[in-house]
Amino acid sequence: MASSQNKNGYPAGRRWLLWSVAIVAAIVLLASFMSRGDPVPVIATTVQRSTIRSLVTTNGKIEPLQSFEAHAPMGTTIKRLLVKEGDSVKRGQLLVQMDDAQAREQAARALSEMRSSDAETSAIRSGGNQEEVLTLQSEMVKARTERDAALRNRDALRRLQQNNAASPGEVKAAEEQLQRAEADLKLLEQKQKDRYSRPEILRAEAQTGQAQSAYTAAQDLLGQLNVRAPFDGVVYSVPVHQGAYVNPGDLILQEADLSKVLVRAFVDEPDVARLAPGQPIEITWDALPGRIWNGTLTSVPATLRLHGTRNVGETTCVVNNGDRKLLPNVNVGVSIVTAEHKDALTVPREAIHQDDSKPYLYQILDNELQRRDVETSISNLTQVEITSGIPEKALVALASTNSKPLRNGLVVKVVH
Repeated sequence: MASSQNKNGYPAGRRWLLWSVAIVAAIVLLASFMSRGDPVPVIATTVQRSTIRSLVTTNGKIEPLQSFEAHAPMGTTIKRLLVKEGDSVKRGQLLVQMDDAQAREQAARALSEMRSSDAETSAIRSGGNQEEVLTLQSEMVKARTERDAALRNRDALRRLQQNNAASPGEVKAAEEQLQRAEADLKLLEQKQKDRYSRPEILRAEAQTGQAQSAYTAAQDLLGQLNVRAPFDGVVYSVPVHQGAYVNPGDLILQEADLSKVLVRAFVDEPDVARLAPGQPIEITWDALPGRIWNGTLTSVPATLRLHGTRNVGETTCVVNNGDRKLLPNVNVGVSIVTAEHKDALTVPREAIHQDDSKPYLYQILDNELQRRDVETSISNLTQVEITSGIPEKALVALASTNSKPLRNGLVVKVVH
């Protein structure tokens, strides 16, 4: 039986295949024309001139620039607590009194020992105590008298011997008596001069020095038991209460001059190279929203260290705190201005695209996207500076509202 053919001679199956291909092509062509005629809704903005700042944002901690801590110098009790946290104090003002009875007893004992040691050293240096000195002086007077008498007796006998009035034996006896008298006198003189040996003198002087040091330490201990403000400031920590017992080394009180405070900021490793002394810093504190404290960077990191789970460099700046609102140990927000350009051409960050590390954006001309390669400079979380490639007030696309990707030549309709 012959197969079915149309009037042109094509089999019926092949005829339907051709019709299917033609219909699909027509649908695709129609969709293409419909797509070209249906603009994609986009959000757009204009290239504007403004001030742009590049920031390093991080966290920091407030530290006193000048601070004082009082610790218990010994185990004792808090006798009087004269201030509370937040009090402003003046230099020399008495802040805390601790029980000093034991310290006073130690000071009195040390004073007694020092005076006794001083007296002993003085006696050694002068050859003995007053009684010993007077006795030695009396003995020396007596020895000189006997020596002088023996000398006169010998001389007289020698003259008599020349006249045969004295025998040689008498002269010899007189000479021996003179020698004994001179020896006794010399011994007393040596005793007066070198009664104490050099080691004995050094030992006595060392004991005197130790006694003086003990007394000085006792006096210093008494002073520490009465805590006075070393400078004008604010008492920001008092961890004890009146009548409490404290152990040696326990913290009693902390005072600081809060007119200026140190801000220690922790900058993540990738941002450390952007820092330089003198850069402006802005400080914020969640407890006082809207308040900004200004300062300048005074130091840059010399090394990196682990801070929690972050590898950071520490930077510092000094901030004026005239109203004393910033308190020691509070956590603050820190913004470091690494660069600032005024009257710069800027666009939102979402307008910038990257192609092989080359930035570009889409300018809207006659409701069609035109790709523009641009040169950029500094940026922050919201803006990018454009240095070339697009004119001021040019209209640029940010994104479509129906999630369609932007491309060169795309027909668009600005909706925002």
